[in-house]
Amino acid sequence: MRKPTVRFAGSAASPAQFPKDGLPEVAFLGRSNVGKSRLLNALCGIRGLARVSATPGRTQLVNFFLVDDAWYLVDLPGYGYARAPASVRRGFEGLVTTYLEREAVVLGVFLVDPRRPPTDADDLLRRYLDRLGLPYVVAATKADKLGSNELTRRRRELERGLGRKAREVIPTSAEDGTGLPELLRAIRRATEAHGTVRGAAVGREA
Repeated sequence: MRKPTVRFAGSAASPAQFPKDGLPEVAFLGRSNVGKSRLLNALCGIRGLARVSATPGRTQLVNFFLVDDAWYLVDLPGYGYARAPASVRRGFEGLVTTYLEREAVVLGVFLVDPRRPPTDADDLLRRYLDRLGLPYVVAATKADKLGSNELTRRRRELERGLGRKAREVIPTSAEDGTGLPELLRAIRRATEAHGTVRGAAVGREA
């Protein structure tokens, strides 16, 4: 797998700070303890690119990483375990929903832990993405912690629980690299087809 060229492009605390260059963007979404930053670092092959914290919920900004000077990976605040006052949580949750409505967002990478069934919050996010018409793949993180048969069973449960086709649930591991080439290929397909799929879906929704 060719490692992309990646650099940190900035953080946004408000919509006014989102990029304005029109490049396609791929959003990483999931619970605060699901391993978003670790997977993003492993996908890019750069340790420490995205901040990894022992305390879930530390990411409270929208963080942008420019890939090959052509598209962005975007690390969004997690949900479920954020250790912040309710008013602060509402603030960055509102920032996330505003962000996801941008036309530049061409794909969501929806991270879930295959060792646990989808939560109500996961289902709420799934329904929100479906309503937006935003294409997404499900990245089942920490796949190295499960045996082959157990991982197959949990993958099928995710397909049923989140309503995704088998090819759209990708077992991944930031530790041993499982699924990273497949995930990167899915991302590249979305960025290369910038605007076509989502534009049609949003038009139907309207």
